[in-house]
Amino acid sequence: MSDFFLYVSLYLCLLFTLSLYRAIFGPTVLDRLIGVNAIGSKTVVLLLLIGLIYQRVDMFVDISMAYAMLNFIAVLAASRYFQKRKGL
Repeated sequence: MSDFFLYVSLYLCLLFTLSLYRAIFGPTVLDRLIGVNAIGSKTVVLLLLIGLIYQRVDMFVDISMAYAMLNFIAVLAASRYFQKRKGL
């Protein structure tokens, strides 16, 4: 079962490239924000998969929850900033 989680984690790392492309080369600021938010969401899932591989899910759930909260607040702050600046 550990091999399965490892392969899923590697596949998820490959999917990071699609979101990274959108975050770097997005035609608008909104596309870039969505790309960064997608990278943050995939990172949360990757942290949980790492916890399953190392059999320390309890520790990695706390870390991933904190990271998800920081990601959410950062995207809200960035979208609010660009809305006030009329960049969106």
